[in-house]
Amino acid sequence: MAQVTLNGVEKRFGDTQVLHGISTDIPDGAFVVIVGPSGCGKSTLLRIVAGLETQTKGEILIDGRDVSALEPKDRDIAMVFQNYALYPHMTVRQNMAYGLTIRRVPAAEIEARVARAADILQLGPYLDRRPRQLSGGQRQRVAMGRAIVREPKAFLFDEPLSNLDAKLRVQMRVEIKKLQRQLGITALYVTHDQVEAMTLADRLICMNAGRADQIGAPIDLYTKPSTTFVAGFIGSPAMNLLPAQISDVGTDILVAGARLGLPVDHGIPAGRPVTLGLRPEHLSADAAGPLTLSVDLVEALGADTLIYGDIAPGMQLTARLPGATPVALGERVPLTIAPENLHLFDATSGQRL
Repeated sequence: MAQVTLNGVEKRFGDTQVLHGISTDIPDGAFVVIVGPSGCGKSTLLRIVAGLETQTKGEILIDGRDVSALEPKDRDIAMVFQNYALYPHMTVRQNMAYGLTIRRVPAAEIEARVARAADILQLGPYLDRRPRQLSGGQRQRVAMGRAIVREPKAFLFDEPLSNLDAKLRVQMRVEIKKLQRQLGITALYVTHDQVEAMTLADRLICMNAGRADQIGAPIDLYTKPSTTFVAGFIGSPAMNLLPAQISDVGTDILVAGARLGLPVDHGIPAGRPVTLGLRPEHLSADAAGPLTLSVDLVEALGADTLIYGDIAPGMQLTARLPGATPVALGERVPLTIAPENLHLFDATSGQRL
């Protein structure tokens, strides 16, 4: 396996710039997830690492070697696609062995590598079946097996679980994570699903309009998002982002005319407009709470209850309460939050204060 380094990677399609100077190191054996909404540039970045797209500017290094000008076959990487890309006329065994066969690897070594990958992925009983005889999850494992037998320096995953149902996605996430740990592979994984990203990643690259808004451990992006975009994208349900203002005495926050009664010790000038971030799971029902939510919708999820509504005209809020909390439509629920769970952002730039 190997370290993958991106140095100032940019990409233009004509006059449109879709990647703006992405730089990061992916350590040897790390599982790094690129996450972001559709159109943010995450798949383009992965395709540049794979050699399927050419960067306009910047470098790609794999194991210390600049591969920016090399063809995909010369980069020593393996890629798992969203659509599996299996040959329908070949058996599972033949699909997994195909890449080695065209490289003229000795037959005995091919058989050994396929057998090992099949054992790891529990595909032994299916080696003589064709893709149409397999379930979606089994086909995805065959695609991963084809990558494993290559024994490349890095694995690239392009939304490999998007075609699976919700339950199977959870199962496959567990399998991919276990597989990555077992093999010690360096992996770069693209997804738009932030739950998938949080559960799989050692490090996250959160993309926004072609820029890496924040790079770090998943828990860091959750507890200390650097921008309002990251704050709203990471976490489910999404963080509440409310227009607010530092009070005239500079020691409190005003939201919809209500003082939260929470100290502000960040040196932010009094009267400054800010964006206040409140995670739904950090709000709690409290008769003395400064925010009152007029409930429009209740989602009873068993362990949790999500309530949605307004705290002022046009100012919506979501709260996540314990599942046993009785809440009725139209009810007015007072809410409070601990000061350590507040997030403040610049109202104009969206940068964390």
